[in-house]
Amino acid sequence: MKSSGKLWVVATPIGNLADIGARAAEILGQVDLIAAEDTRHSRKLLSHLGVNTGMVALHEHNEQAQAEQLIECLADGQSVALISDAGTPLIADPGYRLVRAAVEAGIVCSPVPGPSALTAALSVAGLPTDRFQFEGFLPTKAVARDKRLAELSALPHTLIFYETPHRIEKALGSIAGQFGEDRQMAVCRELTKRFETVMHGPVGDLLAHVEADRDQRKGEFVLVVAGAPTASSPTAVSANTRDWFLALCEEMPASRAARIAARVSGEPRKAIFALKQ
Repeated sequence: MKSSGKLWVVATPIGNLADIGARAAEILGQVDLIAAEDTRHSRKLLSHLGVNTGMVALHEHNEQAQAEQLIECLADGQSVALISDAGTPLIADPGYRLVRAAVEAGIVCSPVPGPSALTAALSVAGLPTDRFQFEGFLPTKAVARDKRLAELSALPHTLIFYETPHRIEKALGSIAGQFGEDRQMAVCRELTKRFETVMHGPVGDLLAHVEADRDQRKGEFVLVVAGAPTASSPTAVSANTRDWFLALCEEMPASRAARIAARVSGEPRKAIFALKQ
């Protein structure tokens, strides 16, 4: 009896093609077939690697039907590599139906780990990483988006969202509205690409910056948001921060001084501002 093939789930670069792993490149050149989210997009990567393996498209609109055909190929002994446009397949990308079908058919599925926008953003956000929750893309409609954020607003752990350029302002506005303008976060844009930027600070400040700079509304975004303060979280302002704030108040309005002191210290802006009252 002929043994079945193997399904390789291969992570690919999220921007910089040099991030492709040696093992990933080797497997892409050895498999019988590559299932790609967008064959035109992935052809650039394969060309960079000098790989001529045949590809079939597997995306959200054809995944169910394509998965059935790929399972037949795998059952017949062929090896298949699953890739998405960027990063690790299945993480806010197609592939779940294929992997689930392969598991149910008793076909071996093997991961080839590598780049992921999720972990890349988390690693540079400067926020707690001991526990975090990935939410993917927020709802497009304002009411649904606000409802979901309201449900998440009291969670104490770090939250991670993906966002698109045409919705980034609305998303930040909703986060500010539901979490408060003082909640710390990182806006990670175009990670590993030429115009990569990572901005840290209170949601309100980052929203204002994005609104003021059209370049910061371009590209792909990962939003990393601090969890809500817990009841046991310290609310006292350190002596150093208090001194900075009071000195700044001599040169500018207290509201602006509080924003700057909060950005530098990471302490709550409301607690700092209350020192002036």
